[in-house]
Amino acid sequence: MSTAPDIATPATLLFGEFKVDLRCGELRKDGTRIKLQEQPFQVLTVLLLHSGEMVSREQLRSAIWSANTFVDFDNSLNTAINKVREALGDSSDRPRFIETVPRRGYRFIAPVTVTDAKETTLNRNWKPAVPIAVVALASVLILAWFWQSRHAPHLLVKHTIVLGDFANSTGDPVFDGTLREGLSVELSQSPFLGLVSEETVSQTLRMMAQKLGVQLTPEITREVCQRTNSTVALNGSIALIGGRYDLVLKAIDCGSGDLLAGAKIQAKDKSQVLEALDKLASQIRNKLGESLATLQKYNTPLSQATTSSLEALQAYTLGDRTEIESGDFAGALPSYPRAVAIDPNFAMAYLALSDAYSDIGESTSQALYMRKAFELRTGVTEWEKLLIEGDYYLYCTGDIVKAQQSFELFAKLYPDSDYAHNLLASFYNMLGQYDTALKEYQQALRLSPLNSVLHRDVVLTYMLLDRVEDAVSAAKHALRLGAGSNLPPILYSLAFYQNDNAEMARQAASATGKPGQEDMVLAMQADTAAYFGHLEKARELSRRAADSADELGEKETAADYYATSALREALFGNRQKATEQAAVARKHARGRDVDYGVALALAYTGHENQARALAEELRKKLPEDTILKTQYLPTLHARIALATFSSKEALEILKVASHYELGLPAYSNYNWPDLYPVYVRGEAYLAARQGDKAAAEFQKILDHRGLVLNEPIGALARLELARAYWIESDTARSRAAYQDFLTLWKDADRDIPILKQAKAEYAKLQ
Repeated sequence: MSTAPDIATPATLLFGEFKVDLRCGELRKDGTRIKLQEQPFQVLTVLLLHSGEMVSREQLRSAIWSANTFVDFDNSLNTAINKVREALGDSSDRPRFIETVPRRGYRFIAPVTVTDAKETTLNRNWKPAVPIAVVALASVLILAWFWQSRHAPHLLVKHTIVLGDFANSTGDPVFDGTLREGLSVELSQSPFLGLVSEETVSQTLRMMAQKLGVQLTPEITREVCQRTNSTVALNGSIALIGGRYDLVLKAIDCGSGDLLAGAKIQAKDKSQVLEALDKLASQIRNKLGESLATLQKYNTPLSQATTSSLEALQAYTLGDRTEIESGDFAGALPSYPRAVAIDPNFAMAYLALSDAYSDIGESTSQALYMRKAFELRTGVTEWEKLLIEGDYYLYCTGDIVKAQQSFELFAKLYPDSDYAHNLLASFYNMLGQYDTALKEYQQALRLSPLNSVLHRDVVLTYMLLDRVEDAVSAAKHALRLGAGSNLPPILYSLAFYQNDNAEMARQAASATGKPGQEDMVLAMQADTAAYFGHLEKARELSRRAADSADELGEKETAADYYATSALREALFGNRQKATEQAAVARKHARGRDVDYGVALALAYTGHENQARALAEELRKKLPEDTILKTQYLPTLHARIALATFSSKEALEILKVASHYELGLPAYSNYNWPDLYPVYVRGEAYLAARQGDKAAAEFQKILDHRGLVLNEPIGALARLELARAYWIESDTARSRAAYQDFLTLWKDADRDIPILKQAKAEYAKLQ
């Protein structure tokens, strides 16, 4: 009689506080058995066996329900999933274990560890010595095997790896950190091995009270592995024996400390060490369970993917470590030019240069090096190519649609990449799709739970959704984890949202002297001062913010602050001050956002020709830029049209902005002008004497408090709303809106032109 094929069946699967014993068909939590019916148990088993992958509803039907053609499959599967979640104490809204992929299927998202794997042969004459549910489970495993056999080979359970250092006994410092960096590139190519991010490793080391730059010995690596709920600790060594170099890798089970796999190779001389590292990485990938098919497909040699020079890789590694461990991007900059000087074809070193300049706000240098990385992308690994292309479209051309496509493919091929999910989230935020952005940020956080930048962005996105209680909860969670180092600017904004002046002062004090935070919070304080009409104070705070950025060498960031100040002065009617601040901004630095802010200020101050020239310059320079095409240019051209009394033309121009106008155009700059297409459209409706439509636009600004926050238009929308009601002859509502604005500005500087106008207009209503 024929038998079913032999399959490798893991005896026990571990995740979180749970254990699934496949031999006896039991689910246990901290040793206590959890009752789970037959079909929910089968569903859980299939998801566990494909941990990290999206399992479609149709695949679950084929594996579990195909024998019964009369069952109401959709209802049965929904019921089974709900029962599994109930047993695990899981939630569909905030899943720890089972994530719903809308309209497609489900994914088990927690790390899964396999223990006590044994070969089990199942055949038709097998007699059950255990309950019927286990017989059904065996059937599910057979069906799962057939299912797997029809698809590309893949791992039974993915490994999440913490990469330790190579113990270097050669006496040659060129290997220190360099081999670990090279191995990271090699292992990152695998779609089925998830490396714990360097940011998470660094944050975990801080929580362990380890010093910066500590050697990741096997003991420390294993502890990091346990603290991050990972599965494998991987350490290596290099030794010089008789003129040859011996390289060894050992993969250790984080929980038990048992050796899972090992690999060893020898290089004839120093020049062949990187080539030997390639082969060593392939060996360990294979021994950890990766298929030959994916090893062949995703296995670009180091000499092609990064560099053939140990010295260039050493310089690159030094810069990388400086950025990650200390956050000192300016301090990391000298290392990368050394790397490309040694190897001018080192694509990832150019990308690192671009990222470093981006982080200090220098977009011109950022674009220069990004283009170079893009030109050299042909020979790099698949994940590096997708990364370079996505970053190029985002930071050089500004084409968010193409960038999003690159990172969607990146996330599909490498679902364990927190960076891919992080960038996807930022795209959705820029396009105003905040619910989707939140899901991507949360997925990134599940992969990198100690990443302080991700925690900051989750808090920000809750605010954009006006879910302030969730924002507070997320901030407290980050602080409890010790992952709140990037929170002060966001916590300041959150305090403003809650009208908590004491907390705003506390966060401002906490940011003092902190590079990258002090200037941002000073700029936010300037916006707050202006929001309440304290314009003279706002000028001083903006100057201090620019000075703070200048001290860090961040010329473009300083120019942003002057451009913001210029726009604020223009909105409040101070034309001369606005023109002066715009000139200072342009002398400081040029960039897309700086030029937009300056041009918009000029459009409000009677310098339409200069504003038009800047707009045209931007269009020619960045013809594919999504934000420029859908927000900045329509806003500029509409405002210029209004200056020439062409309200109809302005409204027509702004139609293109309607899809993305609620987005966050400069997602990394939290005090940058938002919602200006809405504000200018409101002005256009006022000019057209369509008060009801104008009121709707200004109310839209007031309804999105988490987005507008302390923007000047958040205050001015109240005044414009009063004017809109006056056009509609709604005197009562107009008077109330004027009172709202004048109460907000009760202590405002008395010489602000727009305040004088507001008081005169209100007096006519009395």
